Amino acid sequence: MIRGVIFDVDGVLLNSMPVWENLGELYLNRLGVEAEKDLGEILFAMSLEEGAEYLISHYGIEKTPEEIVRGLNREVQEFYEKRVPLKEGVRQYLQEFRDRKVPMAIATSGDRKNAESALKRLKILSYFQGIFTCSEIGSSKSQPDIYYAAALQLDTDPSETWVFEDALHALKTAKQAGFKTVGVYDQASDRNLAQIWNTADIYLPGFKDFNLFWKRASA
Repeated sequence: MIRGVIFDVDGVLLNSMPVWENLGELYLNRLGVEAEKDLGEILFAMSLEEGAEYLISHYGIEKTPEEIVRGLNREVQEFYEKRVPLKEGVRQYLQEFRDRKVPMAIATSGDRKNAESALKRLKILSYFQGIFTCSEIGSSKSQPDIYYAAALQLDTDPSETWVFEDALHALKTAKQAGFKTVGVYDQASDRNLAQIWNTADIYLPGFKDFNLFWKRASA
């Protein structure tokens, strides 16, 4: 039974990987500096603060780490406001859930402002009854608090609430908390693909054939 649905944002609703993969290059381009070929891989595992220190030491940028972090954040904000696309098929799934009167909410570890600006531009913000962020809840997705808060908003029991996630640790958390889980493919999680497949109640390589998903989830 599907009484409610909770969606992650990055990697599930939005194809937001490009900005995180190319953030350093985008920032350097604005400064007229050519980035090394594998900069995205180097910075991906770093925090913004660590990345700023790397750019200063490696490229000799005459800015403080705080100035660089602000610049990196501006690049991210602009991407969400103007360019980040929906994943293919997402809009159909949202409309199908709405047509079936299944309430939806968002649980994201990302920034609220970025999520809202992207979803508003893409004209899907109105599908959701609420947006919950890890920073506002006060815990990461290694803890189930954000999912419980979203389910409370939806007024649904976890056992009848489906959580769409692309990250293995988030899927494990939701499942252990009693939620039904949908693993959504995203390139960023390739290294955990087999575990995601085996952990999720349903695995979606893409948002296709909603009726097949509905039949499996309702069984």
